[in-house]
Amino acid sequence: MRKSRISAVAAMAAVAALALTGCGGSGGNESSDKIKIGIKFDQPGVGYKDGNDYKGFDVDVAKYVANELGFPADKIEFISTPSANRETALQNNQVDMIFASYSITDKRKESVAFAGPYLVAGQDLLVPADSTITGPEELNGKNLCSVTGSTSAQKIKDQFATGVNLQEQAGYAECLGGMGGGTIDAVTTDDIILAGLAAQPANAGKFKVVGNTFSEEKYGVGLNKESDKCEAINTAITKMITSGEWKKAIEANTAGTGFTPNAKTNPPKMDACA
Repeated sequence: MRKSRISAVAAMAAVAALALTGCGGSGGNESSDKIKIGIKFDQPGVGYKDGNDYKGFDVDVAKYVANELGFPADKIEFISTPSANRETALQNNQVDMIFASYSITDKRKESVAFAGPYLVAGQDLLVPADSTITGPEELNGKNLCSVTGSTSAQKIKDQFATGVNLQEQAGYAECLGGMGGGTIDAVTTDDIILAGLAAQPANAGKFKVVGNTFSEEKYGVGLNKESDKCEAINTAITKMITSGEWKKAIEANTAGTGFTPNAKTNPPKMDACA
């Protein structure tokens, strides 16, 4: 009898341990009924917190992938992960995955892992709807705006238009305000971020994405290096693409801006998991 009781207690302990571990595998902190996903809260059309709602292309992909992993929308906790905090959040297991316009680079791979990519974005230009500007080489003598420290703006000055007048602002809202007022000729950053800004109701019909990218930014799903989720995430992203949901998510978040992903690199092919 005593042996039976011990066996029963051991079985209950095993079940409890399994529940705490969850179905996500190593390198994460999700319980059996919750997953924590890092996103941007301040990028309209990409990752944006609107009251209690979360919107944008990154959010749509995150929800699709999470659902494929067994976590429907009501089991997701979105966590703000600004650019400077992404590696730390993953290394400290504060989040299980990050979808936050997070470009895959060799430098970042030294400290975190990636699945994907789920989009190959590119640095581009946003201009007034009636502008004749078709690329960065046409910006000599023009006023170009971006946020302070923008690599996109500096690349234009270094490689395409040495005579461009760079104007740096704290945020893209200030850049768009200047362009709407006629003092700015173009704004630059990643194409989908520009499209998300232009798609906001207040900006409807005012601006367009040029569609002439001059870099490749592979947006990946950030993971802790110990994570075992890469293959499952890649499978989910591939399913989203083949089902047509990926295209729907792009269109829903960039409608009316003229944006289409670069057809040479999109839909993206998954990188091999390390």
